[in-house]
Amino acid sequence: MPTTKEKAVKKPAAKSRAAANVSSVTLHGIAPYVEKKNEEYMNENQREHFKLVLKAWRLELMEEVDRTVSHMKDEAANFPDPADRATQEEEFSLELRTRDRERKLIKKIDKTLLRVEEDDYGFCDQCGVNIGIRRLEARPTANLCIDCKTLDEIKEKQITGG
Repeated sequence: MPTTKEKAVKKPAAKSRAAANVSSVTLHGIAPYVEKKNEEYMNENQREHFKLVLKAWRLELMEEVDRTVSHMKDEAANFPDPADRATQEEEFSLELRTRDRERKLIKKIDKTLLRVEEDDYGFCDQCGVNIGIRRLEARPTANLCIDCKTLDEIKEKQITGG
């Protein structure tokens, strides 16, 4: 049976949920932007923050492209066994499809960086309202507010019958 002294051992105090999320969650190695009270939306500090996020994301994608190229060069072999050759070709095909999606994402990041430079970033393309810092943290290339994006998705489902 534990003694009174053993029962009194305290567990370390847990961080508040919000504090834990802010300190541990980063987007491409960059901590989320912490808004200040009465701060103007999409001010210079916010634009700089998202420029850093977008550039870090772009760099990660570019490094992945470089790794794929070197991996494919290193792994390229003419296997005599057709099954081995087919496996390798399938792996390469999957990698190339992934890189193609990333290439398109890099173009979207470049367009978004241009919007940041032109002070057009953070505002909905359809209705002009603020997209919001939290939404931009989740999806830095977002160009629609959540309401317009939801409407677009509903329309898309109606058109495709999905």
